[in-house]
Amino acid sequence: MLAWMEDFTPTTALDTCTGVGPEPVRRVELLSGMAGRRRSWSLEQKLAIVAEAERCDNMTALARRHDIRTSQLYTWRRELRYAMEAARAAEVNSAPMFVPVVSDGGGRVASGPRDVAIEVEIDGAVARISRTAEVDLVVAVMQALRAAR
Repeated sequence: MLAWMEDFTPTTALDTCTGVGPEPVRRVELLSGMAGRRRSWSLEQKLAIVAEAERCDNMTALARRHDIRTSQLYTWRRELRYAMEAARAAEVNSAPMFVPVVSDGGGRVASGPRDVAIEVEIDGAVARISRTAEVDLVVAVMQALRAAR
C-alpha cells in the first residue's frame, strides 16, 4: 500500500483515497436575475414571432434574437396549429347537416292518427308528415312554409 494512504482516515462518506483533502468552498455564484424569471407574451407578440419563424431557416438564431428558448418557439407553433385545426373543425361542424332517420316501425304501413312519422316546425307552423306521404307533396308543403316566413 502507498505510504500516503496509510495516514488517510476518511472523515465523511464523500472523502476518497485520492490524497486530496476536503477544501472549503471559495466562491459561490448566485444567479438571481434568471431565477424565477417568467415573462408574459401577448398574443400579438407570439403570432409575430411565429410568423417570423415561418420565413426563417434557423430557429435557434431566431429564438436567441427574441431571448426565448427554441423549445418555446416550437410550442407556440404547435399551439397555433392546434388552434387553427380546432377553428376549422368548428367551422365544419357549425354548417347545417342532415340528421339520419331511424325508424322504429319495422316497415309497417300505419293509418290513422299514429301514422305521423315526422313533425317539422318552421316559425311556429307545424307540418306532420305521414309515412305514406308522397315526396312531391312534402317538398311543396316545405317550400310553402318557407315562403310564408
